[in-house]
Amino acid sequence: MMERIEGYKLVNFASQLDAATIEQAKQTASMPFVYPHVALMPDAHSGKGSAVGTVIPTVGAVIPAAVGVDIGCGMIAALTRFTEDDMRERRQRPGGELARLRVSIESAIPLSPGNYNKSLTRFGFTAGRLDELQHLADEQRVDLRHSPHWRQQLGSLGGGNHFIELCVDTRSRVWMFLHSGSRGVGNKIAQKHITRAQRLCKQRRIALPNRELAYLSEGTGEFAEYLRELQWAQRFALRNREEMMDRFAVVLAHYMGVDPGRVEVERVNTHHNYTTPERHGGKDVWLTRKGAIDAHAGKLGLIPGSMGAESYIVRGKGSAAGLCSAPHGAGRRYSRTKAKALFTVDDLAQQMRGIEYRHGEQWIDEIPSCYKPIDVVLADAADLVEVVTEMHQVLNVKGT
Repeated sequence: MMERIEGYKLVNFASQLDAATIEQAKQTASMPFVYPHVALMPDAHSGKGSAVGTVIPTVGAVIPAAVGVDIGCGMIAALTRFTEDDMRERRQRPGGELARLRVSIESAIPLSPGNYNKSLTRFGFTAGRLDELQHLADEQRVDLRHSPHWRQQLGSLGGGNHFIELCVDTRSRVWMFLHSGSRGVGNKIAQKHITRAQRLCKQRRIALPNRELAYLSEGTGEFAEYLRELQWAQRFALRNREEMMDRFAVVLAHYMGVDPGRVEVERVNTHHNYTTPERHGGKDVWLTRKGAIDAHAGKLGLIPGSMGAESYIVRGKGSAAGLCSAPHGAGRRYSRTKAKALFTVDDLAQQMRGIEYRHGEQWIDEIPSCYKPIDVVLADAADLVEVVTEMHQVLNVKGT
């Protein structure tokens, strides 16, 4: 479905939408440099400053808070050589409990905010990524003094709705799947430029619908510096997911008793919080996807449900109205505070039956019921993407 919001440069694809989200989208669409329109994705919900699930094309300016503090956050999925039968046979042998695999994943990948790697030499493939990121920072003059431990953050998950999952698709193939971004270093970069944009708009007496829509103008030194550091953080996020996926493959190989080189067949790695130059409505724009994926025609993307629902690999249809974008997940129905008030640990256990996961009250705010039904989101996205693969989790790991 698609509707144009009268009086605004705003197109909506969500059938389930609250008033706060619409108001935020209207404020974003009212910015004078938006062109041709803002697109609200089917999973849209209110966020800080601008709604999550918003696609924002701008000419001559970028809004740092719209990109958000988790620059480059996204998903990666890797198809393995294993089948559901392979997993079932392994689980029946000694040491085959999925809980044992989960604990091994938790050992290989630091979880939760503030938890970093204690060693940078445990995995041989880490050094190459760190060297690449350091070279890029030097080349692009990216000041990382605010994050002296950024190297220790590479290969760490974080918290909130970030996850690591083992999944099985409808063809009984096993997938590794995870969600994370640019960690603390990306947050520091974002906060630096959000604050700078707000200060500059205030100095220039620019009236804003809300201060989170403060922007940097193209052609200025502040804009150029933000773009350099933004692109570095986006690269960090991409490599961070690759690093975790490679570690996941090592752990899964050990569990299955095979060589790590015999695990993976192919992978898909996509951002959903980022800015990139694209062409829409006949103009070159800076396209910000805040909680949305690239859905150009033929482009593969990832749309997960909640931790207890199906996830999907999709192929973009290149919708002009949707700004060649698609939803990035199920989208929240309830805030974390409300979820904790509405649900219990027993509710979580009931909704996660049949899935190996980390038990405890600290994960109640991620209970499947606090998210929109993923089938509704996919139905709303019918003009944006087509489903390629459907999968469901058998194991889930989240940070707190």
